[in-house]
Amino acid sequence: MGIPTIRDRVVQTAALLVLEPIFEADFEECSFGFRPERSAHHALGQIDKAIRSGRREVYDVDLKGYFDSIPHDKLVKAIEVRVTDRSVLRLIRLWLCAPVIGDNDDDEPPKRNVKGTPQGGVISPLLANVYLHWLDHSFHAAGGPGQWASAKLIRYADDFVIIAKYVGKRIRDWVSYIVETRLGLEVNQDKTQVVDLKVRGESLDFLGYTFRYIRGVKDPSRPMLDTRPSKKALVAERLSIRDLTASRWNFMPVLHMIAMLNRHLQGWANYFSIGFTRDAYRKIDHYVRQRLTQHLKRRSQRSYKPPKGTTFYRHIYALGLKPLARTR
Repeated sequence: MGIPTIRDRVVQTAALLVLEPIFEADFEECSFGFRPERSAHHALGQIDKAIRSGRREVYDVDLKGYFDSIPHDKLVKAIEVRVTDRSVLRLIRLWLCAPVIGDNDDDEPPKRNVKGTPQGGVISPLLANVYLHWLDHSFHAAGGPGQWASAKLIRYADDFVIIAKYVGKRIRDWVSYIVETRLGLEVNQDKTQVVDLKVRGESLDFLGYTFRYIRGVKDPSRPMLDTRPSKKALVAERLSIRDLTASRWNFMPVLHMIAMLNRHLQGWANYFSIGFTRDAYRKIDHYVRQRLTQHLKRRSQRSYKPPKGTTFYRHIYALGLKPLARTR
C-alpha cells in the first residue's frame, strides 16, 4: 500500500480524467474492476450467464502479488501504445518509481520502487487495468481460448476466471505462457484451481459469492444453480460486527451505535443481494442479536436490563435495529 502526497493525488486525478476515456475505448467487455458504470455485480452476472450456457468447468486463477509485481518497463510500453505525450509518460514513470517512506521513517531511508504500482494511488487501478488488458486482448484474439475453446473470461481487477465446457492442459498452458512469459507475472499455483461444477459438492468462490449446483426444488432430477454469499464472506462480516459491537464503543449512546450498525448492515446487504441470501441474512441477524446482547450486558458495571416484561430479543429491535431478513 502506497499513499501519495496531496499534490500527487491532485495531479494523478487530473491525469486520470484525461487518460481513462482513452483506454476505455480499447478495454474489453470482460473487464469489470475499477471501470466507470461497471461493478462486481456485473461480473457476477456474467459468470452466472456463462455457467447457465452450459460451460461448467472454471479455471480460477490467482496472481501472486499482482499490484506489487508489475514490471515498469512493460507497463510503460503498454501505455505508450495509446499515449505519446512525453510529459505525461514522464509523470507516470515518476509515480511508479517514487521513493517510499516506511513506518520507521527515522531509521530507514526512502526506497524507490523497481516494480509494481502503489495500491493507494488514484491512478493505480487504471494502470493495473491497462497492463492486464493485454491478457483480455490475447484471450479474444485468433489464437486465444475465446476463439478455439469458446471460453469466457471474466476479470475484476486482478481476479479472473475462465469458464469453458472443458478446461484442459491447453488452456492452462496458454494462461501460464501469457501471464508468466509475456507479462512477467506469477501464477499462484497454491490458490489456482480447476473447478468442475458438474461434480457434486464442487463450488466456485468469486468476489464474495459461491456458485454451485444443487438438487432442484421442483424437479430433483434437474440440478439448479445456487448463488449465495460465501462462507468466507460471512466470517469476514462477523468480524466486522464484532468490531462494531466491541467494548470500545461503550462511550457512544446505544441508539447512535445501533444506527451506525444499521448503516453497515445495509451496505453489506446491498452488495450481497444476489441469489439465495435468506440463510445468510438469518445467520448475520442471529449473530448481531447475540453480540448486541453481550454488549449491553457488559456496557457498564451495572447490569443492563430490558424493560420489565420484555426480552432482550424484542428490546434490541425496539431500540431501532433493522433485521436483514426483512429487507427483501
